[in-house]
Amino acid sequence: MASVEEIDRINVLQASHLAMSRALARVEPYDHALIDGRAIKPGGPIRPPYTTIVKGDAVSYAIACASIVAKVRRDRLMQKLAVRYPGYGWEKNAGYGTKKHLEGLTQYGVTSWHRRSYAPVREAIDRQN
Repeated sequence: MASVEEIDRINVLQASHLAMSRALARVEPYDHALIDGRAIKPGGPIRPPYTTIVKGDAVSYAIACASIVAKVRRDRLMQKLAVRYPGYGWEKNAGYGTKKHLEGLTQYGVTSWHRRSYAPVREAIDRQN
């Protein structure tokens, strides 16, 4: 995983690469990693050898399985956040863009789990100040 602060500091794509490098570090040594997504610039946090595959979950059983594990883990985190911070609809959505979540930002404000770099969150912070 990457933290909210890391995502805000380095952007979503770079934070996802950082999270992947952390996951790979937990299974080292590895022979070759398959990564779902576009090409990654050399010199980033992910150590070769690896192959990137756009829509890899549709063509690679290993990527599809890893995608399911990641989704279940994320869904469980969102369910815990929904209990801790009711009113945002985290248990039913995968992001900030839903009407329920935007209403939650307006009604309840911003939590430590909100990315300050995301425009609706910045706007909610501005409204609070």
